[in-house]
Amino acid sequence: MAECEVCGTNIRGESRLVRIDGAPMKVCSKCARLGTEIQQPGSSRPQSSGVMRRSPGVSSAPKKRVPRDILDFMDGEIVDDFSERIRDARREKGWSQKDLALRLKEKEGLIKKIEKGMIPEENVRKKIEHMLEISLIDSFKEKVQSGKGSKIVTTLGDVMNFKKEGQR
Repeated sequence: MAECEVCGTNIRGESRLVRIDGAPMKVCSKCARLGTEIQQPGSSRPQSSGVMRRSPGVSSAPKKRVPRDILDFMDGEIVDDFSERIRDARREKGWSQKDLALRLKEKEGLIKKIEKGMIPEENVRKKIEHMLEISLIDSFKEKVQSGKGSKIVTTLGDVMNFKKEGQR
């Protein structure tokens, strides 16, 4: 007597071969509804489990999601006080969060989250900058032009070179 590979009970009668999350498994009749039944070798028809079958050519493999970081798509670094800048500019125009959301064609909840510190996606950031006539990006070029880039920072490469020179 075989055991069901899903629930572990002894299978009475004939086991069923079912594909669950891409893995073929021998299961009992109760667990057969959890997957798509596979035609067993030597059988002229697949056993019916009441489960709808996929159309031919439709892949059951999940699509890969490409991880992305919002900062990868930006023109520079977003300023630390972006939420305050947005809130101040919105209040200066006399708009509520709902007013700004309607003008941007975004949800009011998104505006609330951004004003609480959530970094907006680039397209939303650009719309906010345009609508409120502010800048939320602190690019490297602006730092160099304003003189903020004159600070010397030690990098890991500098430390490596220093250690190599000391070994000679």
